Amino acid sequence: MAVDKDLFLYDLAVVAIMKNAGPYIKEWLDYHLLAGVEHFFIYDNDSPDNMKEVLQPYIEQGIVTYIFYPGQVMQMPCYNDAVRQFRFFCRLMTCIDDDEFIFPKSKPTIAEVTDEIFAKNSNIAGLAVNWRCFGSNNLEKADYSVGVLDRFTRCSTADFNVNKYLKSITNPRRIKNFSDPHFANYFTLLFAVNENYQLIPGSLTAFCSDKKIVINHYHTKSWEEYQIKHQRGDVNGRVTSYQRDQFDGHDKNDIFDDSIVKYRNSRLTVEKNPKDVNRNQKVFDALLKNLSPIFEINPPQEFFSGKIETFLTCRAVSAKLRGNLLDDATADMFEEKSLQALKRSLLGNLTIADMELLFSELPNILPLKYPVVKEICEVCQQIIPKLLEIYKTLVTKTENFALKHIYWNNFVETEYLSRMLKAF
Repeated sequence: MAVDKDLFLYDLAVVAIMKNAGPYIKEWLDYHLLAGVEHFFIYDNDSPDNMKEVLQPYIEQGIVTYIFYPGQVMQMPCYNDAVRQFRFFCRLMTCIDDDEFIFPKSKPTIAEVTDEIFAKNSNIAGLAVNWRCFGSNNLEKADYSVGVLDRFTRCSTADFNVNKYLKSITNPRRIKNFSDPHFANYFTLLFAVNENYQLIPGSLTAFCSDKKIVINHYHTKSWEEYQIKHQRGDVNGRVTSYQRDQFDGHDKNDIFDDSIVKYRNSRLTVEKNPKDVNRNQKVFDALLKNLSPIFEINPPQEFFSGKIETFLTCRAVSAKLRGNLLDDATADMFEEKSLQALKRSLLGNLTIADMELLFSELPNILPLKYPVVKEICEVCQQIIPKLLEIYKTLVTKTENFALKHIYWNNFVETEYLSRMLKAF
């Protein structure tokens, strides 16, 4: 069952880890705001340039959450941290780089294209979006006075092999983790599809499909910028001095395509509807609406069925609003009511993904001091044997070796969780 959109602080959020993106980040932010992104979680991988200074106005407006994130090989830790911390605050989430621009072609915004795809099947957890690689426009020198979208208007043909790579727009509450920057690992029996509703099991597609939505990937830019990028090092700690032949291998200028520029310009003229209430007030009202039956005597069990994702979201946003919109007593009341509703929802029929989301969130629930937490722990101990049997059945039935490995790994993790809960 879909979660009430009004419960989320943000409809669509972008996660990005960046290093020395100062010359590019303003254009990148402004473009994606026009395309419907509401918030950005920017992880700064120890940038010595002026990136933080450029970000500051967006931070002050509440558009950017800035996280200083030094170290090497930090892309996967960043993405997994974002999922753990922010999955209940944004309805949709995507993890992209500063040289990637998501371009919705069939609908006005990124979220509208995604929602159309997601509506086809309740088990869809991600929309896989192909790259379209743009070249240098035969420019040798950098000209930072002109934006990336205006300078680089020539791209590869669709059959260029690198265009098979993808990034995904996801429901972050259905993500188990990231082990690949191009693809999320989802909870059991959930999956990603492309714009044609074809199942996408990994970080590559058989061919590039970009009629409804695409990611314009400005990997090379000019030869000067290409050299600077690789000499400065990236978020995974790689410092390289790339040769011209490597640049030439990606520098594809076969087709003139300024459609993203026309899209951006058209969005500049769209009148933005003023908000009747601020975002926090909207969430407060949604909390009241979604939790109101729990305040009644003997609320019907049907109300709680299939709403684990909803009540986990209610609990997380209640805690988030503490000290902001809500005083401590009100936040505690909402959080406790959310947990009571969660406990009731555990008594109905649960999907595997429901159980896995619940267990992934337990580390944030068990330390809470509400009496209902102990009851949730007891119910979880009753659920775990059922989940273990499901994993064993899946291992027996599947002939895919990789899936067998995943199911057995899930089995072992769940057994470990069971021992922990007994000791709790």
